[in-house]
Amino acid sequence: MATVASVPSTSSGSPLRRRRPARTLRHAGILAGRAILKIRRDPQQLIDVTLSPIIFVTMFVLLFGGAISGGATDGGDRRDYLLFVLPGIMAQAIVLASMGTGINLATDITRGIFDRFRSLPIARSSPLTGLILGDVVRQLVALAVVILYGVLLGFRFRTGVLAVLAGCGLIMLFSFALGWIWAYLGLLVRSPQGVQGTVFLVAFPLTFASNIFVPAGTLPGWLQGWVAVNPVSQLADTARGLMVGGPVAGALWPTLAWIAGIVLVFGPLAVLRYRRST
Repeated sequence: MATVASVPSTSSGSPLRRRRPARTLRHAGILAGRAILKIRRDPQQLIDVTLSPIIFVTMFVLLFGGAISGGATDGGDRRDYLLFVLPGIMAQAIVLASMGTGINLATDITRGIFDRFRSLPIARSSPLTGLILGDVVRQLVALAVVILYGVLLGFRFRTGVLAVLAGCGLIMLFSFALGWIWAYLGLLVRSPQGVQGTVFLVAFPLTFASNIFVPAGTLPGWLQGWVAVNPVSQLADTARGLMVGGPVAGALWPTLAWIAGIVLVFGPLAVLRYRRST
């Protein structure tokens, strides 16, 4: 007669729920590889993160740059405006690219894949962390497209290599934090179409009601208050300082505080929602 081996359990009686951090990270890395493999098998997922940055740079530099720069920068030179706006568009591209995390999560839930993940002896946070880390590939593509297209238009970094890399790293770290917001919304709304509409309602005020395209001083007084506390504005100012020169510390610490706060709030919320809904 065949016997069924018992499943090892922790002292709390829950099978393999308590995981060491190293093992949890390993599981997240394996599931991140799954997300990357999906991109390799379906490269069309990169179309939006490739074309959107090009469209935004073309619109705000080549089409509107001359008119905007007249009031946004001294001298009204389009190349000066390119130096001002491109680091901000890098931040915007990452915000828009990271929205795919919530949409992909909702799609996987509707297909029942996360039911399978729940039956596996892995940490509860691993599927969510793996999905967010896997989507970093899409966000890196968006960031690279903005930089390459900006260089073709005449953008040049005016700081050192380490400062530029620090700026890119900070932008990617911010996208990782945002991924937890989109993951929570993906678990909350569940329908891919509903998630897409919801994340756009959140992402557009963050990106367009910011200092990405014009300095905050040119905006109405009531709007300047929001721009001053907008995390995307803080990120854009930090990226400008690290990539083209200027003050950094005043915007860097608020940006790091926003990143830590978003992860500490929405990370547990997303994991708790995942436990209850899958």
